[in-house]
Amino acid sequence: MSKPVNIAQLIDADNTTPERIDPALTVMAELVQVNIWHAYGDFPKNNLAKWDKITNKFGICPQQQFNVCKGKNATDMAITIDAIDLLYQGKVDGFGIMTADSDFAPLVTRLRQDGILAHGFGKAKTQQVFKSVYTRFIEFMKLITNYKSEVAAQDKDGNFLGSEGLDTKLMELITAVYSDAEGDEKGYANLSHLGQIAGNRSSFDVRNHGFKSVNEMFDALDNFKVERRENHVYLKRRR
Repeated sequence: MSKPVNIAQLIDADNTTPERIDPALTVMAELVQVNIWHAYGDFPKNNLAKWDKITNKFGICPQQQFNVCKGKNATDMAITIDAIDLLYQGKVDGFGIMTADSDFAPLVTRLRQDGILAHGFGKAKTQQVFKSVYTRFIEFMKLITNYKSEVAAQDKDGNFLGSEGLDTKLMELITAVYSDAEGDEKGYANLSHLGQIAGNRSSFDVRNHGFKSVNEMFDALDNFKVERRENHVYLKRRR
């Protein structure tokens, strides 16, 4: 049995809210094994009052950081120090970082230089340069919306919206991924291979587009033909 990927989830409580934790926990559980959960912030502040219930509920270890000087961010420094400590101690295979602060871009870049996984959770308006440094970047609000409603990407009758319901950038990505994939003699490409190619594009995650999986996303596309062979799924672009 292969060794599970061990991830440290570091949460910038100053720049996120407790309601984002539950869906993020679910996503990370699907992707990897999280053994370290730390939340950083000046918790006595009124805007962080709800974190005590969240940390107890999910077993998150709160890391109190007092901002003793106005304009200084002790939380950012603490997260950076802990991440580098964990990196050099060799205790983790990767990181999940929850923040809307693009100042963490140099930290994420440094982690990835050592071949370390880095999953990011942030806002849709996060600068693209910050999204791109992550192994995978997942938008907070899209994630929350998807978990509140199981009918994402479906119409009132429960049918998928189809290609017309997808944004232009996603369609361009799907087309590029399919073009990069090697098809068989009939022109069908393996879904797992397509997902791997798409996943290597740093900011891509199907949850940002209202889907739970790559399989579900391609099922929603009118211009792709899906063929299932035993335990594998293959796709072919319609002419």
